[in-house]
Amino acid sequence: MFYSRGVCWSSGCEKQGDVSPVENHIHCDEGQPQTEEGSEAACPGISIVTDGFADSAPGDVSGGPASCEGEEHTHLDSQDTHLDSEDAHLDSEHTHLSAEQALDSASGEESQEDSGEFVAAMLARSRLEEQGLGVKGGSPPLADTGPSPPPPGLHRDEDVTADAWRAHRKHVFVLSEAGKPIYSRYGSEEALSSTMGVMMALVSFVQSGDNTIRSVHSDQHTVVFMQQGPLVLVSVSSSGQSEQQLRHELRYVYNQIVSMLTQASIARIFQHKKNYDLRRLLAGSEKILDGLLDLLDCDPSFLLSAVHCMPLASSLRDALSHVLQKAITPNLVFSILIAQGQLVTIVQERTVIEDARLEPADLHLLLNLIGASSAFQAGEIWTPICLPSFNPDCYFYAYISYLDPPSCSVCLLLLSTDKEAFYAVAECKRKIEEAMLAQNALAALAKARPYSATQVGVSDLRHFMYKPFDVPDNHRQLTQFTSPEMESPYSSEAEKTRLLDLYRDLHGRIHSTSRPLKLIYHVAERETLLAWVTSKFELYTCFSPLVTKASSINAITKLLRWIKKEEERLFIRYPPKYSTTPNPSRTRKAPEHDATDNGFLSLL
Repeated sequence: MFYSRGVCWSSGCEKQGDVSPVENHIHCDEGQPQTEEGSEAACPGISIVTDGFADSAPGDVSGGPASCEGEEHTHLDSQDTHLDSEDAHLDSEHTHLSAEQALDSASGEESQEDSGEFVAAMLARSRLEEQGLGVKGGSPPLADTGPSPPPPGLHRDEDVTADAWRAHRKHVFVLSEAGKPIYSRYGSEEALSSTMGVMMALVSFVQSGDNTIRSVHSDQHTVVFMQQGPLVLVSVSSSGQSEQQLRHELRYVYNQIVSMLTQASIARIFQHKKNYDLRRLLAGSEKILDGLLDLLDCDPSFLLSAVHCMPLASSLRDALSHVLQKAITPNLVFSILIAQGQLVTIVQERTVIEDARLEPADLHLLLNLIGASSAFQAGEIWTPICLPSFNPDCYFYAYISYLDPPSCSVCLLLLSTDKEAFYAVAECKRKIEEAMLAQNALAALAKARPYSATQVGVSDLRHFMYKPFDVPDNHRQLTQFTSPEMESPYSSEAEKTRLLDLYRDLHGRIHSTSRPLKLIYHVAERETLLAWVTSKFELYTCFSPLVTKASSINAITKLLRWIKKEEERLFIRYPPKYSTTPNPSRTRKAPEHDATDNGFLSLL
């Protein structure tokens, strides 16, 4: 169900239970060694890695969880063999779209009309805004800060037979076990149906030998496969990233889909009808997935599995936390304040975080959802959202509202377990807004800026990324990191990408499951990099090219002292808590099936 002021959307959804913390069910089944001779790849220059079997180096590959995969494997060339160490409301009129059809009937009839769709409606409005067309009752879009990327629709229209399509740095495909196309980053799913059919045939062929395909390696590309329930995700990359990093990105794509549908709903749909076309449910949400993949390419938060906090004076952050802590209502679980795409503060319900914490991956999905469309600036949004790392089978109910229209850089996100709490949560927003205006906090947030590496006072230091492990109460709060803005010589997009690629290479070698490292000193033509992981922190630094090893170690010592001095400004050290729910949610009986919970997507 989706509410806005004067607007209500409701649609069918999966069985809704009380939100209770459970472990993330993302894993990769171990397979048995494949014994059929016909299973081996005969193409020179290509290495296929499966759970328990690799055609080029059987002894080097072992099955295991997806989060722990990536090892040394042999690449076969026609001339020689070499060792690769990569891991491996929308308008102002009152509108009501009824949800008279439930999920079960939807699963059986693929010909039903899609209606009541939250994402499609929101993003359709956004497309009109991008084209410069007026929308009744709309708010002005975000101010332009630079050249806009091409509208996502252009990617859908790409010719999949052209060299330009093949030249993309990274392709991502999602398909069902029946070979039905679900999503492609570039090109239309219809044009790629035969390609995805070949992918599924390869997956099925390896499965017929009681094994699971994990990756295919050639001289220029790495193809990574990941199966999650009835969905198969494939990444085809020439970026040089490790297999482990590409699998990590595929998991984000899967979780973004789960955040809109829930894992249990997806499983039930395909259990009822194996060849169901899931695009009917995800229609209009391509922009969300496109935006996620763009962020994965340019935002180190995903690489580090941590949240980037906005640098703020501790007095201002504490004052804002206190405002959120006082504006509460029963069943409110998380109060999150975001500014300029970065976390300002988060206040958590005490009984919930005694059981589990909000994972950085879930907050990344929320930030991507909010940033996917300027249509969220239209007013107060109330919609169900699943947090896959917290509980992949249930919904929270999210209240999303910008506090500073028309600039729309400060966003309030309130998560509740009560789907009927829209007006109570909206009242919390009103109290928060009044308190922030009284303290002139919005103006202070508008003036907040990223810091520069020159402020550290270390010569030759160009950039760094620091992720602490020894923060207080670490097991109950978000994992965080800090990083200065990228400045010259990394001002252009090409140079930013090149630096991030260098960081990814260091990260892949540091976290290699076959040969993990603690310290890497890398001298390149245009810069010198040093990566260091200890029990207390993870650090990646970039220096000018003429820095010596001794001077870089000395510079890191000064950098760590500066971070320690500024930690109250750079991190949320002691996340405030509140208590609104008498009993933990997992002790309450789950409600009966409700066909109006999922406002994200259309009726099946």
